[in-house]
Amino acid sequence: MVAAMNNLLASPPFNDARPLLENICESIRSASMVHIHAPADAVGVLGLAFIEAACLDLGLPYARRFMPPHRTLPRDEVVHPNQSDDGCLLFLDPFEDTWDVSDVQEKKYIHITPLAVNIRLGSKKSERRGALDVVAQCAAIAAELAPKGQRVRRLRPFAGSGLWLREALDTTFDPVHTAIRDLLSGEGSLRVVALPEVPSPSESMIPHLSQRMLSRLSKAWPKMDVDARTQALSELVLPTLTNSNLSTPRLEELVWHRLLVGDHPVDVVSQVHLAMKDWPEGKDEAKLHASKLADFFIVHGALTPSGPSTD
Repeated sequence: MVAAMNNLLASPPFNDARPLLENICESIRSASMVHIHAPADAVGVLGLAFIEAACLDLGLPYARRFMPPHRTLPRDEVVHPNQSDDGCLLFLDPFEDTWDVSDVQEKKYIHITPLAVNIRLGSKKSERRGALDVVAQCAAIAAELAPKGQRVRRLRPFAGSGLWLREALDTTFDPVHTAIRDLLSGEGSLRVVALPEVPSPSESMIPHLSQRMLSRLSKAWPKMDVDARTQALSELVLPTLTNSNLSTPRLEELVWHRLLVGDHPVDVVSQVHLAMKDWPEGKDEAKLHASKLADFFIVHGALTPSGPSTD
């Protein structure tokens, strides 16, 4: 029996944005056609797929369009979606600056950008500032539209994956990322495990990590107690601490908080990493690649096949 999904919009990270996202849901429900535009990047695929999955689950007519990938655009170019004469247009803009919810202006189309939010965590309900990324918003919209939808449920474990792609984890603890990860774990959508428990992690995400030591540790892991595991992991990652490109918060996530879904041997973040690794350089090639990946993602609830990770 599949566990019921928690209401994302009712969870702490979405408190500030809930009225805005509920209005978006109403616009989608009442539309004669739903147009979804997103950049042909991994984060665009993730966000678009959630909205498309909800449309498919509900039988809503929709059309999708992938726009040029962000890295191919001139530095100061502002991208605008092509207006449609019918229905509502959702423009997913994950690379836009983070907006305050109160500053979001009404437009002829629905512009989904990262949003600055306040979140209260812990027993003391201490307030922290964070950013609600486009993928998380799309996941919440999809779940609100089709709470029992099979396709939406299939994508659910990736609701926080867009937050991993943001730069917040490169500097400090990300309260929004942590809150969504814990919510998904608590409802049973995924399992949070340490690196040695992942059957096929991507090998290139942690520079200078000894794959031989990791393999030995993975074999010994089931018989080790908590103290032994902590000591062994500390020794494993010690050589990686010399790499200035990998922040401590991101390293901690990669070592202690890998996310596994069902019996898929590749963790969520490794899947995102592997999908990005093979991204085409050209605009047209990137659009075609993004479209094929979105199709695969919606059907399988994964970004990579369930075979061993190779990189």
